[in-house]
Amino acid sequence: MSTMEQLQVVVSEVQNARHQVATVRAQLQELKTTIDAVEKHPEGLSLHRQLGGVLVEVDNRDELVEELKATHSTLSEHAERLAEHEAKLVTAYEELKNSLEGEA
Repeated sequence: MSTMEQLQVVVSEVQNARHQVATVRAQLQELKTTIDAVEKHPEGLSLHRQLGGVLVEVDNRDELVEELKATHSTLSEHAERLAEHEAKLVTAYEELKNSLEGEA
């Protein structure tokens, strides 16, 4: 595979990685907003969660918050790994670009 073809592949991978990072960060923000809303929800009022196409009343608010926080933590770790992967791809892109400029 030529350097130009490698560069095109890396550019595509960088774009894909950036899209994934943005998507996961949006999910993290949504989860954070949900956690905040559940924690601020008045104790006396019922709380529901969606399961498939059905809303189900939550029996244990603390359990729900812990589950949401665990999901947030896992997703946060995933976002970090994606960001690291993106950084490696950008480095590879820069190296290939410099290599191509050296060939010209």
